[in-house]
Amino acid sequence: MERIDGTGPGEQGAGQPERAREQSAGAARPAPGGRPAPLASFAYTAADEEKRRGVRRMKTTATGLLLLVALVYVLATWAKSTGVGGWPGFVAAAAEAGMVGALADWFAVTALFKRPLGLPIPHTAIIPTKKDQLGASLGSFVGENFLSGDVVRSRIHALGIGGRLGSWLAEPEHADRVTAELSTALRGALTVLRDSDVQAVVGEAITRRANAAEIAPGLGKMLEKIVADGGHRRMVDLICVRAHDWLVLHGDSVMDAVQGGAPGWTPRFVDKRVGERVYKELLRFITEMRDMPGHPARGSIDTFLTDFAADLQTDSDTRARVERLKSEILGRGEVQEVIASAWSSVRQMMIAAADDEQSELRLRARASLLTFGARLATDGRMQAKLEGWLEDAAVYVVTTYRAEITSLISDTVASWDADQTSKKIEAHIGRDLQFIRINGTVVGALAGLLIYTVSLALGA
Repeated sequence: MERIDGTGPGEQGAGQPERAREQSAGAARPAPGGRPAPLASFAYTAADEEKRRGVRRMKTTATGLLLLVALVYVLATWAKSTGVGGWPGFVAAAAEAGMVGALADWFAVTALFKRPLGLPIPHTAIIPTKKDQLGASLGSFVGENFLSGDVVRSRIHALGIGGRLGSWLAEPEHADRVTAELSTALRGALTVLRDSDVQAVVGEAITRRANAAEIAPGLGKMLEKIVADGGHRRMVDLICVRAHDWLVLHGDSVMDAVQGGAPGWTPRFVDKRVGERVYKELLRFITEMRDMPGHPARGSIDTFLTDFAADLQTDSDTRARVERLKSEILGRGEVQEVIASAWSSVRQMMIAAADDEQSELRLRARASLLTFGARLATDGRMQAKLEGWLEDAAVYVVTTYRAEITSLISDTVASWDADQTSKKIEAHIGRDLQFIRINGTVVGALAGLLIYTVSLALGA
């Protein structure tokens, strides 16, 4: 039989801590009916047990007060029955009403967590039996009153995040802190990423993008503009200078090559004269091209490049050849290796920059944060824009995922063990509930005294 202070016989004594540990360990076991196991963080802990001991002390106090008023009632009734007039009636009325108030509040408080005296009275043991409904109601309450778009928008607007963030970032030490955190995050992300995965993605992306875009028309337009602006002439000048210098240094090689290609039946002195003649004509031609900007060969080069630029843009055969050449170049293993190895170089460069406090990357990031913070702290339009983005993002999240958020509450409560939930809640709010019993005793006694006094005054 349950005691009137709400504790059963087995809840007292040295076995309580052991039972608490067993319940804590059992929190991870699957719950019956396929329901998720109670969360480990909701396990009944030693701290909860300490609070529960405080609750038991308050229960003892409230029960002691009930026994006291019962004793007072007995003594006052006995005094009244022995013929003592006056005060015994007032005291007995107050004590009687105090007992009624104490018993009523004891029943109400106990009915929250268990069945009073173990009796199957309807609408008792509310928390264990109605836990799932309470969780669903709590989720609905949170969704309707805290996760509505208007509430979230007004709350974020009232915070004035834009001005606060700007003032905070404008402080050098805060900018240094953010820069350091961003560097740590960047370094961590680069460390976690596998080079082979990133290289494969980068190579595939570059190749796919290059294959998807036709480059011939773009090359034609670029070449057309270069020729129109005369930008190719410096390249022609450089080629002529280098060709002239090469011929001067390798004249013998040129003449030997010409002589070596002559027929075998020609005299050697003829071959030599032909070789010298060819060499002199080549040298004269290259020298004239180098020294004469208006040389006809230069004009022929201009004409060729102009026609080629037009063919790149309009001639289907030329464009097809360029595309085939592009595909062949991209398909070569050497090119793919260059594309893939580019990530390794970029990765090492970024990690080194993130580690170095004086690197250009970190210095520029810090300067940008300071500039952004100073502007954000004073620019009302920027503040309004940033806060509008934050409000829109928050409203989108709560309106789109409100059902998931509220179901997290209801599902979490549903996963808790009913008895353990009841004990944990009682451990946290039980002391305050015992004050209700004490207040019920006092208020009941005062109400009974007042009713008795008014009744006598009215001659009842």
